[in-house]
Amino acid sequence: MTAGDIRSISVIGAGLMGHGIAQEFALAGFKVSLHDTSNEQLARAEENIGRNLAMLSGMGLAAGDAAATVRTHLSLGTDLEAAVSDADVVIEAAFEDLPLKQGIFKTIDRASPKHAILASNTSTLLPSALATATKRPEKVLVSHYFNPPYLLPLVELVRHDGTSDETVHVMFELLKKVGKTPVIVRKEAPGFIGNRLQAALFREALSIVEHGIASPADVDAVIKGGFGRRLAAAGVFEIWEIAGWDLILSICENLFPSLESTKSVSPVLKEKVKRGDLGTKTGRGFYEWTPDSIDALKKRIAAILVAIAQEQQGGAEPH
Repeated sequence: MTAGDIRSISVIGAGLMGHGIAQEFALAGFKVSLHDTSNEQLARAEENIGRNLAMLSGMGLAAGDAAATVRTHLSLGTDLEAAVSDADVVIEAAFEDLPLKQGIFKTIDRASPKHAILASNTSTLLPSALATATKRPEKVLVSHYFNPPYLLPLVELVRHDGTSDETVHVMFELLKKVGKTPVIVRKEAPGFIGNRLQAALFREALSIVEHGIASPADVDAVIKGGFGRRLAAAGVFEIWEIAGWDLILSICENLFPSLESTKSVSPVLKEKVKRGDLGTKTGRGFYEWTPDSIDALKKRIAAILVAIAQEQQGGAEPH
């Protein structure tokens, strides 16, 4: 099978990530089946897709008839076996629970065509642990999207030792076909690439707050107003190539010994969770939140991501 042979995509899980993944494939003209366990969740997914497409159309990142295109190509249902019965690719986007995902993989392995590729959008679990639930380990891999998937182009393709080169190649070409930027993680490791980098930054950020070096707001201000902007334009290796590795070596020799290296989770974070200060979902975390401030944050993030997408699109016609 080649990427050109793929006609039918199934997405299992219509929540935060799943509905956005289904939206993109449907918008690209694929037949897409979106599955969840409740009609209520599917209804929410349909509403979210409508809002996403209205925003993208308004920003010139999707054609004016995008909603009609998606409606034509997208079907929703609660029957898992029916959802994957004619799939060429199945992408699982269920809750991050290994037994749950293994159960799903066992079912979709049994119910989907033998040629189908089985992928997971997991951000933490290893593909080898999912492949053991199937009789086609060579066709199992992780395709890890970043949120929101319709605005962030990156997808990490994570193979395990048994994943075939053909499976990786087909998924790579399929993702490129729908406008994504796939990268191949050559060796499975917890957190893959993106979450390992994010976790390292977050560990240091927590340490800075814990030791009274700076407030959470000032840490965020440094990231947003400093190197975070630069990272939207160039990666860390590209940036340090400009600086010169002799300078970077000197900086690292002076700085690395004082960086946080604990393997334990920060007590600051544990205390937040213990008190129920979970962030926007409870109205308090490191910041105080109201419905208006939550909405403003989400809109600000979306607007900046849209602006970056428009800049990178470079005036190309909406897809």
